[in-house]
Amino acid sequence: MNNKLNIILFGPPGAGKGTQSEKLLAHYQLKHISTGDILRAERKAGTELGQQANAYIEKGELVPDHVVIGMVEQVVRQHPDARGFIFDGFPRTEAQGAALDQMLEHLGMNISMVLALQVDEEELTRRLLERGKLSGRADDQDEATIRNRFRVYNNETSPLIAFYEKQGKLQQVQGMGSVDEIFYSLCRCIDNASETH
Repeated sequence: MNNKLNIILFGPPGAGKGTQSEKLLAHYQLKHISTGDILRAERKAGTELGQQANAYIEKGELVPDHVVIGMVEQVVRQHPDARGFIFDGFPRTEAQGAALDQMLEHLGMNISMVLALQVDEEELTRRLLERGKLSGRADDQDEATIRNRFRVYNNETSPLIAFYEKQGKLQQVQGMGSVDEIFYSLCRCIDNASETH
C-alpha cells in the first residue's frame, strides 16, 4: 500500500464538515473529493459518466453506486501525485464504503482514517437555523426539515460508522467549540495516526 493520507470526514448536517475540510486540505495539502461537485462537473462536461448520471437524475432517482465510484476513481487517477484525498459526502452507505475500499485497493491505496464529528442535535439545529437566516437556504430554515435530515443521516450513516469501527479506522472527534479548537483536535488525530503507521 502506498502511504497517501486518505481521510473520510463524517458528521451530521451542520457539524462543520465544509469548514474543517477546507482547513485540512490546506494544512495537509490534500485533494478534495466531493461527489456532489464531481457529479455537477461531469454532467456539465457531458462525459459518458455524466450522461449515465443524468439519465437517473432526470427520472428523480439516485445515481447508483457504480456510477459514483467510477467518477471518484477517475478523480483519484487524475491526481497520481496527490499526498492524499479528503472524501466529503461519500461514502454514505455501507455498500459505498465497501465499494470505495475495493476501488482504492485496486489502485494500491486504502482509507487511512475516518474522522467523525460529534455534535449534539440541539447545537446542530441552532447552527443550521442560524445558517438559514444568513444563506437563505430553504432546507436550513425549517426545524422539522432539519430534524428529518438528522433522522436520514442517522439511519444511513450509523451502519457506516460500525463498518469503519470494525476496521479500526474510526476516530470520534468533539465537534463543539470554536472552529480552531475543532481543527486542532482533528489535526491531533491525524498526526497521532500518521506516527503509528
